[in-house]
Amino acid sequence: MVVWKLDRLGRSLTNLLAIITDLKNRGVAFRSLTEQMDTSTPHGELLFSLFGALAQYERALTRERVMAGLVAARRRGRRGGRPPSIDAETIEQITAALDAGASKASVCRSFKVPRSTLIGTLDRIGWTGPVKA
Repeated sequence: MVVWKLDRLGRSLTNLLAIITDLKNRGVAFRSLTEQMDTSTPHGELLFSLFGALAQYERALTRERVMAGLVAARRRGRRGGRPPSIDAETIEQITAALDAGASKASVCRSFKVPRSTLIGTLDRIGWTGPVKA
């Protein structure tokens, strides 16, 4: 397969490497006219290997930057993820009602909370049910 320039074949270095690897596995040689890269020659194989190493390095740097950004955001008090669907005060009221003997169905109706959300929240907070004396 012959292309004028590498950027005509793939959107990113990772995508380009995946395409060239797929071609290689199917026994198709690749040649770029502008970059003078031909995977059927030892020189082209070397360039392909270097591109692979650069892509791996690029992924590692990106991951490192993302992790550093998450740590910095946590230090600033930011938390990622979806916000809780039931606030802490409502959870206290719900658990008090359940401890008093209310059914989950009635609690769901009273607090306008879907049953799946209620059950998931109770699992997350570790609620085990009413305490029996």
